[in-house]
Amino acid sequence: MDILKNFFIWLFVSIVLIFILQNINFNNNYSKDKIEYSRFIYDLNNNRIKEVYINGREILVTKKNNNNYITYIPFYDSELLKNLLKKNIKIIGEPIEKNNLLTSIFISWSPILILIIIWIFFIKQIQLNNKNAINFSKNRAKIIFNKVDINFSDVAGCDEVKNEISDIIFFLKNPEKFKNIGCRIPKGILMVGLPGTGKTLLAKALAGESNVPFFNISGSDFVEMFVGVGASRVRNMFYEAKKNSPCIIFIDEIDAVGRQRGFGLGSGNDEREQTLNQILVEMDGFNTKDNIVVIAATNRLDILDPALLRSGRFDRQILIDLPDIKGREEILRIHTKKIFMDLNINLSLISKYTSGFSGADLFNLVNESVILAIKNNKNHVSMDDFEKSIDKILLGLEKSSMVITNDQKELTAYHESGHTIVGKLISNNDLLHKVTIIPRSKSLGATCFLQEENLLNFNKIKLENQISILYGGRIAEEIIYGKNFVSTGSKDDIKKATIIARNMIMKWGYSYKLGPLYYDNIDLSNKKLFNNNKNISEYTHKIIDEEILNLIKINYNKAKNILINNINILHNMKDALIEYETLDSIQINKIINKKL
Repeated sequence: MDILKNFFIWLFVSIVLIFILQNINFNNNYSKDKIEYSRFIYDLNNNRIKEVYINGREILVTKKNNNNYITYIPFYDSELLKNLLKKNIKIIGEPIEKNNLLTSIFISWSPILILIIIWIFFIKQIQLNNKNAINFSKNRAKIIFNKVDINFSDVAGCDEVKNEISDIIFFLKNPEKFKNIGCRIPKGILMVGLPGTGKTLLAKALAGESNVPFFNISGSDFVEMFVGVGASRVRNMFYEAKKNSPCIIFIDEIDAVGRQRGFGLGSGNDEREQTLNQILVEMDGFNTKDNIVVIAATNRLDILDPALLRSGRFDRQILIDLPDIKGREEILRIHTKKIFMDLNINLSLISKYTSGFSGADLFNLVNESVILAIKNNKNHVSMDDFEKSIDKILLGLEKSSMVITNDQKELTAYHESGHTIVGKLISNNDLLHKVTIIPRSKSLGATCFLQEENLLNFNKIKLENQISILYGGRIAEEIIYGKNFVSTGSKDDIKKATIIARNMIMKWGYSYKLGPLYYDNIDLSNKKLFNNNKNISEYTHKIIDEEILNLIKINYNKAKNILINNINILHNMKDALIEYETLDSIQINKIINKKL
């Protein structure tokens, strides 16, 4: 279409140029001054004219002083030629110009040619718009027909999930075997988990193990501002899937289109709900002969439409948790297979320090460590690179340019020493990893603990010890500087301790006065707090507040007694932190044992 349009444009320009060139006067030897005919006769009679150039009624005059001008014959003058000859004036004649054939054709046909060009242009535009309208309603799924280069060996930290979906592989490879005994394979699998836990990776690995086409699309790709487009894309996607069965359709972030109906603007007539209706129809429409498995992923199971979750559509709901210590170590081994590392790198220790990290977070950790090694002009990654990257992710960027006074540095050292000593002595906690007073974007210092085992539950003693450790920094400041000079650096510690204490009293039944009852009553929208619940009396509210405060005071005093009884260790650790800025577990143990 562009070639045809350019051809007509250049054709039109060429014709115009030819017409202009045919009518340009190339005679630049004469001036453009126009003189009346009577003045020309006067010059002629007074012998002032040297030569004339006659072109029809136009006379180009050159005087004897070489001045030029133009005049026009107003009437037919039969005596003019005789007078010029008598005066011996040089006469040059030029035939009257006539339009050539090309110019005549152009002038007569140019309006028609212009109309034809405009008509062709608009016809092509209409065809292009129709084509775009058709493409607009096509599905936007990325289709991988060849074998997906990801399999279960590339996925770690979720062995139970891999076992759960392995029967889908058997079905896609041997569908007839299932049909012969009357088995119906699940039509849909809904993967539920936090972001970065590997839902998309698992779906790709499933397709890779099954060696079938893989349709990958996001829930937001269905929804457009034009009503009907999303439903059309759903129909088109399932039509393509049926042509390429057996196959897998993976819909990522299905909550973008699968929210509960009837709560949005436009009720059942808006585009999103029409798209959801079409998904429900399509999942009911295909049968076991189609050999299509739909996999969807979401981290918002609570907002999905119940019709989407019923059996026959998404038969299985698989929860994908964050990886445990063993899973994190396996994920780290996969991500570090292709990088050069020191032999002394301890992935088991790194997995303990990365509690709460998802698979995506661990990949980012490895990548940040490699970047740090390259910035330091190293050709391999060391343990120090991993530790610095972990600190960067957990604590924020190191503020090496921050100006800190000696008093502020000392206060931070006492604060972190308080956390460290209480954490070490309250239960002989060997999980203490390091303590630092290097300022970062999230804090002026930090005390870091390791996760030695997978703790699925906490008991009352562990929870109370956590409260004591959290208040250790504030108490150290109070002992050294006095109550009136305690800094605001304990804000986050107080918040965490209060949450633990509130949960112990209201959710976990650790109040002897209230008993093992559940008092927390935050609704699903997180907008109503427990004190709006009229089923709980004001007297009970008062007891809850008293029990929370009493629990805080008991563990606050416990931490205070530990620091008062070990005041020399507090001073020694403060001095060591000011000198070294960061202390590891070995140095901490030496200070506790009074060897440093």
